[in-house]
Formats: sequence, C-alpha cells, structure tokens
Amino acid sequence: MSGRILKVVAGVVVIASAGTAAVLVARPEAGAGSGAGNRLPPAGATVSRQTLRESVEADGELGYGPARTAAARRNGTVTWLPDSGATVTRGRPLYRIDDDPAVLMYGTTPAYRSLSPGAEGRDVAQLERNLAALGYDGFTADDEYTSSTAGAVEQWQEDNGLPETGVVALGQVVFASGAVRVDSLIAEVDQAVGPGRDLLTWTGTGKVITVRLDVSDAAVAKVGAAAEVTLPGGRTTAGRVTETATVIEPAEKAGDDPTTEAEVQVTLTDPKVAKDLGSAAVDVAFTAAERRDVLTVPVAALLAAPGGGFLVEVVDGAAVGRVPVRTGLFADGRVEVTGDGLAEGMTVGVPG
Repeated sequence: MSGRILKVVAGVVVIASAGTAAVLVARPEAGAGSGAGNRLPPAGATVSRQTLRESVEADGELGYGPARTAAARRNGTVTWLPDSGATVTRGRPLYRIDDDPAVLMYGTTPAYRSLSPGAEGRDVAQLERNLAALGYDGFTADDEYTSSTAGAVEQWQEDNGLPETGVVALGQVVFASGAVRVDSLIAEVDQAVGPGRDLLTWTGTGKVITVRLDVSDAAVAKVGAAAEVTLPGGRTTAGRVTETATVIEPAEKAGDDPTTEAEVQVTLTDPKVAKDLGSAAVDVAFTAAERRDVLTVPVAALLAAPGGGFLVEVVDGAAVGRVPVRTGLFADGRVEVTGDGLAEGMTVGVPG
C-alpha cells in the first residue's frame, strides 16, 4: 500500500492545539455575561451534550495478513508439499523432505535447535504442551526435557514415521501461532534442498486487516485498541488490534532515507461479515481521544476573547450574552466547552 494515511483534518489539529492552550490562558472577559446589544448573530446552533471522538483514519487491506516463509532445515529432496490454499493444523505435516514430515505445532517460539533429555527452555515447554494436546502423556508439561518427555517423543515419532530416537531433530517440527493457510509454493517436489532453502509461504487462516501507520500515529493502535472498519459497500463493523510491528521500507531512490512505519493487524469482532469477501480495500478508524457526555458547540461558534481565550455568544430571544468558555477535545467540527451558566439546549451564535 502507498500513501495510506488519511490524517485528521489539519485545521482541526491546529484548532485543537489552540484549544489546549486556551484552557491555560482563558480569563473571564470584563463584563462577561452582559448583553451584547440587539445585534443578533447571522446563525445559531444548539449546545449539545454528546460523546466526542477524535480519530486517525487509514487505508487497510482485508486478507489473511502478511505471509511468512517456511524453509528447509536439513539437506534432502522435497517429496511432498501441500496444495496452495490448503489449511494445515496441529499434528499435520507442513512439508516432507526425504519422506520425513515437518510437523506443524502451535507456539510463538520458533524451532531453532534439536531437543533432547536435559534441555530446558520455552521451546521445551512449547513442545510438551503440543504433545499433550495431541494426546501423548506420561510426562509433565513444564520447561524440562526429561526421559519421560523422550518416551512420549518416541511414540510421537513412531506415529509419524520418523526415526524413534526420543530426540526432536531440527526440522522435525515447525511452530506457528495456530493453524496455517498455505499461501504459495516456492519449491517443487523432487527438488534437492538444503538448510535455509525456502519451500513455501503461509498465513493465518482467519481474515485480518493490515494497516500501515506513520510511527507518530502508532500510539492509537496498540494491541487491544478498538477500531471501526468500513467494508466495501459502506457497511461498518467493529475490530480490534491484535498485532503490531515496526516495518522499515528501503529507500525508493539512492540518497533517500528508508521509511519506518507501524504495521497493524486488526481482527474483525464478527468474522462472518467478511466471509464472502476476498482481498479488499477497507477504511479503518482508530480512536485517538474520546470525551463522554460533554457539552459541545460548533467550532465556528468560538470567538476570540479580548483578554485571551475564547467566548461564545448565547442567544435568548432578542438578547445576546457573552460567556467565556474553556475548550477541550475538538472532533467532527465540534468542540467540548465549559463555561459559567452554559447548559444543554441553549442557542449560541455562529458568525457568518
């Protein structure tokens, strides 16, 4: 995606900065609250009580998320690969080399070493949890690889046609965070490969939305943050940030600096709304700030007070009074205001 960020309207940002300062410098105007004569404003607007939200909007791409690569961890010949688009679940082979399967297991720590009795660590605990989930027992699922673990591994190896050594050699398991969808095949059956040779790419199995944000906006899209997604056709639905990462894009031209962005994954709260959609462009809005149950007026109703800060003109029939106000959040053309005597339902003037 290019040029993805649809910033909050620049004018609102500038006004919001002024509004923040106004909270600090606003002073009651001399004679505030007194009549302003019979001069009526050209237009009026109602003081409303509502929830204001300031949003950061961005383009998103609905799909299966970024693809990851599975590579060979040993020398040999590729003897089997799954079909592109196939789903592989825990305990099933992701590929075969010399007819030995690389079995998918669930976890976030990648396989990076052989595991044998005496080994300890997160990868051991991860392996043991998977063995237990697959129905093997006789060991304690902790972070220690014991002789009991080795016994369960031998049974697992026998069931998968692997040499029954009790040692999980590098390349016998592949860890992923969950079930995977085969995205594309890189290698071919009957191809000789070695360690590090890319074999295929895979993604998760659920639809997600990928969004790129400027790093300056990344704070609004932390894991767990809510998002509003507008799908093709205009339907809106809720989502939540499930993953973030920093991505550095190489410079497009010599002499330019690389670009650093935040890559955000948003998962739909109701996946069914996207089940009939393939890859699609969507709009995503993240809430940058929110103020609930506050008095608001149109931004255009704010007038500069002679002593600094802002005021609004309150219209009551043919009478006009001036009320100094302090401003809060600016969003969607309205601003949060507080002022003596200001109440919901009042009418304020809007200059022509």
